[in-house]
Amino acid sequence: MDFKDYITVVENYPKEGIRFKDITTLMQNGKVYKKAINDMTAFASNQNIDVVVGPEARGFVVGCPIAYSLGKGFVPVRKKGKLPRETVDVEYGLEYGKDSLSIHKDAILPGQNVLITDDLLATGGTVNATVKLVEDLGGKVAGLAFMIELKYLNGRKNLDQYNIYSLVEFD
Repeated sequence: MDFKDYITVVENYPKEGIRFKDITTLMQNGKVYKKAINDMTAFASNQNIDVVVGPEARGFVVGCPIAYSLGKGFVPVRKKGKLPRETVDVEYGLEYGKDSLSIHKDAILPGQNVLITDDLLATGGTVNATVKLVEDLGGKVAGLAFMIELKYLNGRKNLDQYNIYSLVEFD
């Protein structure tokens, strides 16, 4: 199955010159969404993971069904101030400015094998921040799984030490 057939490319969104890859059209088709999650779960099942981690919000729509399929827990990574208990936070750079992500301090146990999931690997900012959070808590990143990878943005360049799976690649 060519998953690209189910991803809508939206021209000039969210700003001029951007070709936004919209996974909602893939998710709207139950059979295709199921196949995408099953393919990603097949990768995850070979990584010896203890828990799945995903950054908000689209990391949830990828990570939760994978965790469910594997019978593993899911840990959300959220914007700073959105989690109710004590957190570990990381600040990271964006194209114009900075952002921060948080994880509950007790969400990952030292030595746990973690699969990090998200909808998109672009420049790598969000996933690198998520990796840092997991590793700061003593977790081991066993793999990274994405629905889409924008190869032309070179997000992999700082992730060479991790096992990466991308369902779809755009050159």
